[in-house]
Amino acid sequence: MGSTPQPRRGNTRQRIQDVALELFAEQGYEKTSLREIAEKLQVTKAALYYHFKTKEDILVSIFEDLNRPVEELLEWGREQPRTLETKKEILVRYSETLRTAEPLFVFMQENQAAVRDLSIGHTIKQRTLGLIDLLKDPDAPLTDQVRCLSALITLHAGVMALRDAEGDPEEKRKAALEVAVELVTRAEGPGSAAD
Repeated sequence: MGSTPQPRRGNTRQRIQDVALELFAEQGYEKTSLREIAEKLQVTKAALYYHFKTKEDILVSIFEDLNRPVEELLEWGREQPRTLETKKEILVRYSETLRTAEPLFVFMQENQAAVRDLSIGHTIKQRTLGLIDLLKDPDAPLTDQVRCLSALITLHAGVMALRDAEGDPEEKRKAALEVAVELVTRAEGPGSAAD
């Protein structure tokens, strides 16, 4: 379980998503054509069109499939008491989501301009803001709000910035999670704003 996630295999739709995401990450979203995706899959463009009409359709489907756990986490978190334990659990669950959806997050990081202009850009922003709202208390001092925001950024850094660093991917994920939990715990601690 400590290695990078394996590509999903199974039905044609998933194969299309996997190959498209691989090409988007290698060449960039804008430079990848539907023809190239079809060629790599060794299918006709007509076969590809049966499942997806555009590159954006493929990307949206990947995003929705791999990011569904984030939506479920947001729903769960909104129903929980705003305690430190809940916030820690949100970080643990989000860290696991990032691990399983790493190829998507790598793609989004490397293709920020394209993602921002696509329909999923707004959704990504709203989900991120939703997670931040679950971690920070609205009345908390600004320094504690920054700590909670930094906890989320730390988890992202565990996927992105540490991706090429030496070491076991699972150990890097756990280290980022530990730091994120420390940040949220400090934001919740007595007198944290005075530090």
